Amino acid sequence: MNKQPKFTVILLGSDFNVYGMARSLYSKYGQPIKAYAQRQFSPTRFTKIVNLTTIPGFASDPVWIQTMRKLKKKYASHKEPVILIGCSDGYAELISKHKDELSDVFDCPYVDYKEIKQLNDKENFYHVCDKYHLPYPKTQIITRKMYDDKSPIKQPFGYPVELKPANSVEWLKIQFKGRRKTFTIKSEKEFRHIVYEIYSHGYQSDLILQDFIPGDDSNMRVLNAYVDKYHKVRMMCLGHPLLEDCTPSQIGNYVAILPEYNKKIYDTVKKFLEAIKFVGYANFDIKFDRRDDSFKVFEINLRQGRSSFYVSLNGYNLADWAVQDYAFDSLKGKPCVYANKDPKKYMLWLGVGKNVFKHYTKDSPDKRTAMKLIKEGRYGRTFWYRKDRNFHRWLLLKWIDHNYTKNFEKYFALTKE
Repeated sequence: MNKQPKFTVILLGSDFNVYGMARSLYSKYGQPIKAYAQRQFSPTRFTKIVNLTTIPGFASDPVWIQTMRKLKKKYASHKEPVILIGCSDGYAELISKHKDELSDVFDCPYVDYKEIKQLNDKENFYHVCDKYHLPYPKTQIITRKMYDDKSPIKQPFGYPVELKPANSVEWLKIQFKGRRKTFTIKSEKEFRHIVYEIYSHGYQSDLILQDFIPGDDSNMRVLNAYVDKYHKVRMMCLGHPLLEDCTPSQIGNYVAILPEYNKKIYDTVKKFLEAIKFVGYANFDIKFDRRDDSFKVFEINLRQGRSSFYVSLNGYNLADWAVQDYAFDSLKGKPCVYANKDPKKYMLWLGVGKNVFKHYTKDSPDKRTAMKLIKEGRYGRTFWYRKDRNFHRWLLLKWIDHNYTKNFEKYFALTKE
């Protein structure tokens, strides 16, 4: 076991993202990580590496800031740095909102609240993209007023089109049958129905309507980056998703990622992040558009993604970048790490069982590469950690895989029609 680290990391949340970050830290420092959340999800059950405290109402104010004020008093006497990391859009926004009040005790690797609101809102994010020449799909904004006016909403694109909420934090509170992270709409009738469902269930912010970029999951890319407190990008890790979750409520979540190296993407995103003076973790969803041979950005998440353990799995310990930055101040002056230059070291990340991946992933050279990695044992899963295995977690893994198998059998063909 490693020596007691001279820092404390507090994670907010209890999902796969939290477990992946805790696992990354535990693998290097050998100490359990403290986490707080409103409720407990499966990934952080029956584990020795996450000490989770659940607090009803913790996902929003006033409970959140009231709890953090109590934690401030608890950690005020600690001499070591205490680093606060949110693992969802909501927690990241709450940290940023109250950063001025918290920063005398906690290190908060986040941009100011004004900037986080601008970047979390996809409509505003695209305005920033225009300013700094970051390519994104052709877009039209749909407002609540356009819906309330009752006249037909005209859209300039042919079908299919992509529709998604501009405000990802507000979207977390909206629930209805058929709710998704993003919608691929194939007809005018479906378009009108989905807009009705969204606004009739209480959503108030704008919607983003976009030209559909042709191609399946294999055209997607995901990029995770860490930007230090001096606004310099220190690490970028690109992944090539080979399969997405097909469960309606989880569409847009990746379940298989192969590492990839693309200096053009790295250079474009690095220039953007440093130009806007970003701080902390950033996660980009990107898609290749074969019509003009370019990559276009869909969104930025101001946190790690739920599938971001692929970064640590490939040797670029995702959680440790914030530790090196705030606990040891060791990143200043170091060059940016552009991950995945050596395919001989690639590790495949899976969020589903091997059989689901094999059966539902479209055949391609990349799939064949992934199958070779599986055969060689060069793959891993966030949840299944050698140093944290026990009978209860094994049962949970079987339950998770069982549910994935059922959902793919039920929904996969529907999403591909």
